[in-house]
Amino acid sequence: MTVAIDRATGRRRGDRAPKPGRVQRFRRGYQKHWYAYAMIAPVVIVLGVLVLYPLAYGFYLTLTDANSLNSARTIGVNHIDATYKFIGFDNYADILWGDTAYDRFWSHFIWTIVWTALCVTLHYTIGLGLALLLNQKLRGRTFYRMVLILPWAVPTFVTVFGWRFMLADGGIINSFLETLHLPTPLWLEDTFWQRFAAIMVNTWCGVPFMMLSLLGGLQSIDSALYEAAEMDGASAWQRFRHVTLPGLRSVSSTVVLLGVIWTFNQFAIIFLLFGTTAPDAQILVTWSYYLGFGQQPRDFAQSAAYGILLLAILIVFTSFYRRWLNRNDQQLAI
Repeated sequence: MTVAIDRATGRRRGDRAPKPGRVQRFRRGYQKHWYAYAMIAPVVIVLGVLVLYPLAYGFYLTLTDANSLNSARTIGVNHIDATYKFIGFDNYADILWGDTAYDRFWSHFIWTIVWTALCVTLHYTIGLGLALLLNQKLRGRTFYRMVLILPWAVPTFVTVFGWRFMLADGGIINSFLETLHLPTPLWLEDTFWQRFAAIMVNTWCGVPFMMLSLLGGLQSIDSALYEAAEMDGASAWQRFRHVTLPGLRSVSSTVVLLGVIWTFNQFAIIFLLFGTTAPDAQILVTWSYYLGFGQQPRDFAQSAAYGILLLAILIVFTSFYRRWLNRNDQQLAI
């Protein structure tokens, strides 16, 4: 048996070349794709300054006892250095298992879950119903679409302030209820009605996005599928169940995920409706703001710890949600 050997390298023909190291692979990749790196560099820098640095600094604060009394500050011409100490994970332990853990965290966590589930459910069901109506051949359909998108087009603070005026004691809603001799709830004072009002306003603001997204999904479904189902004798409910819902699967999974993330972190509606005067109606994100900026002394460390916990909850939910969707897709493929 004869083996050919390359005289220049001393290797036998057919042998694999040694795998290049990381530095060499990076150098080759940079030489080949340097223009792409140059294009994305500004984005990476902006994300690092606006996202990564605040996130890292916020996590560092959670490991200290920083508040408005021991943080660095300048009063007139006098500069006072920071005196807060490193305490490790004591803030997380106090939030999750401390003596006041239920009042300060778990009660707000439960309400945040209920708030998110109810709002996203209402967003999706009402948005899907409106999308189904607007997908029909109606006279003035363009006008209806324009009217229904107005709550989403108007700035949130304008919408919320408008609802706040209408829900006040002497507002138009209670005045209308009085003319019908019905009880007038304390929308902005009683805990139950505060929560009801928050869900109502958030539903008003969030339905148009769901409606538009689902309407786009409906228009992408092949009409031949409906014609074939109708020829097979399928009822309207059967066509909806076996054609419409599967056709909206990819759109629905995306908008529901976005809806959960946005609603879970919905700061503007709760804060603009109640400020810091409704502690039992605060969700986690607004309660975090209250701890850091709405009380004295301002507890920066605990507020930052709430922010990290919020991020962790959303990361866990998103990972399980995507895994559940992938598993269902695999089962449908089989």
